Amino acid sequence: MNEKTVQKIDVGQEFPLTIKRLGINGEGIGYFKKQVIFVPGALPEEEAVVQVTKIHPKYAQAKVKSIRKVSPHRVTPPCPVYEACGGCQLQHLDYHHQLSHKRDILIQALERYTKLPLQTIEIRSTIGMEEPWYYRNKSQFQVGKKGEKVVAGLYGTDSHQLVDIKECIVQRKETNKATQVVRKQLEKLKIPVYNERTKKGIVRTIVTRVGVETGEVQIVLVTASDELPQKEKLIRALENKMPEVKSIMQNINSAATSIIFGEKTVLLSGKETIEDKLEQYTVHLSARAFFQLNPVQTKKLYDQIKEAADLTGKEKLVDAYCGSGTIGLWLSNGASEIRGMDVIKESIHDAKINAAHHHIKNFQYEVGSAEKWMLKWREEGFRPDVVVVDPPRSGCDSALLDTILTVLPKRFIYASCNPSTLAKDLMQLSSKYRIEYIQPLDMFPQTAHVESVTKLVLKE
Repeated sequence: MNEKTVQKIDVGQEFPLTIKRLGINGEGIGYFKKQVIFVPGALPEEEAVVQVTKIHPKYAQAKVKSIRKVSPHRVTPPCPVYEACGGCQLQHLDYHHQLSHKRDILIQALERYTKLPLQTIEIRSTIGMEEPWYYRNKSQFQVGKKGEKVVAGLYGTDSHQLVDIKECIVQRKETNKATQVVRKQLEKLKIPVYNERTKKGIVRTIVTRVGVETGEVQIVLVTASDELPQKEKLIRALENKMPEVKSIMQNINSAATSIIFGEKTVLLSGKETIEDKLEQYTVHLSARAFFQLNPVQTKKLYDQIKEAADLTGKEKLVDAYCGSGTIGLWLSNGASEIRGMDVIKESIHDAKINAAHHHIKNFQYEVGSAEKWMLKWREEGFRPDVVVVDPPRSGCDSALLDTILTVLPKRFIYASCNPSTLAKDLMQLSSKYRIEYIQPLDMFPQTAHVESVTKLVLKE
């Protein structure tokens, strides 16, 4: 009998399992018959009886049936829909240990996807929050119907079951309020909401954002068509019930997709952007513009980027994936010239406004990919001393990494929200760059997400 037959695990099988560490999605990791078992909700140091739910070629998934030995760091999740929602993964773990496990998640990714000598890389302790609740300044809640009642929330883990969320305790109270006001008005005015199964209805998503320092609120209604029944009554009701709402927008997304936004956005009332502040910097935010979701930690993140950039006032800086240009603003007093780019034209429009508003003279922001513009500028004789990237979860485009290895800035600062793609990208960059250190930072308490800032220095 071969080894694979001996070690076979079946769906439905139950067995005791000791949890060794947390995985990248916040699940507990244990080993049974030399196979990796992922168990959502289980914590390191726990001994649990688990039941296998899925088999994959390289691992299995299981659920907890009972816990024989409970982790001393397990706490009661304060959210009433925590287990159903899936938006948070670590509310059952005390916050101090969330931070240490997030550092370990980063190390796991480096171990799995690189051959780097980790003992020579400084991986710092995770920077956390003093108050790790009610921090998110933007929400995107799907809408649906339960009988005649309109509900707004998130889809449950691995399901299309919409979980009704009256108050999300990691969202700012202003966004919670705005979402509920919109939900109630959709119900009162009998405005059709979108049905994902039948592809009928109008309103798909309620997006709300608050300028934490200004108190300005923006509401974006994502609809399946240009039509919005009872539009004027809805606008008047929202303005009357929430004077803090300064911008009401409609985004049209008719595609059968899980992507929130479509390409077309129109102003319904107020102004197209709201304002927020990061220290002395005022930023203008349009409906689709990227802006960090945790303002308190954003300041810490940008300070870490600034420290890693080590600017003297003479450097030419490129802010790739620049969004609304906030990183460039934060670093502007240390750079002689700033250039940035983003594929979303609305973000570049905001970046130009933000730079002009703060009287930054030597800046250039362009719509398009970073690799395209950096190679074009290189042909024109412009070589950056420092490049900063803060890419989406998919990491840096391979073409951008090739461009970095061609342009060769002296320092490359990589802000990442995904340890796996960071690790893969660092492996490629390590041919020309030395990793000076990695600083993990908790942008999303109660979740398994971990942000980090890596300082890379060109090898001599």
